[in-house]
Amino acid sequence: MALYEHVFLTRQDAAPAQVDALTDQYKALVAAHGGKVTKTEYWGLKSLTFRIRKNRKAHYTLFNIDAPSAAVQEMERQMSISEDVIRFMTVKVEAHEDGPSAQMRRREDRERRDDRVEATEESN
Repeated sequence: MALYEHVFLTRQDAAPAQVDALTDQYKALVAAHGGKVTKTEYWGLKSLTFRIRKNRKAHYTLFNIDAPSAAVQEMERQMSISEDVIRFMTVKVEAHEDGPSAQMRRREDRERRDDRVEATEESN
């Protein structure tokens, strides 16, 4: 089976519970076609560089997928039909990255910097 990284964007007005439901739905779809989602990361609600279908923000979700190409094609077909998914991209990779993605590491670094700033302000 091939390895893929897949990112999809969900409408800004979707509730986090709806995003979780979509995530579970697509994971089940991949599993039904003989594949598996090895890692899922929710990156949060982020601003878009430009409007996509009248949305200025979107919920970002990452999948690391180990599946046959037919499973990925069916998932992409279902996403293109869905009104909640505004954009998606799948990239075939040689190997999945261990640990958190670069996006999650960046968030953790930012949180650590914020904690240091707060601690410095409290001590003054």
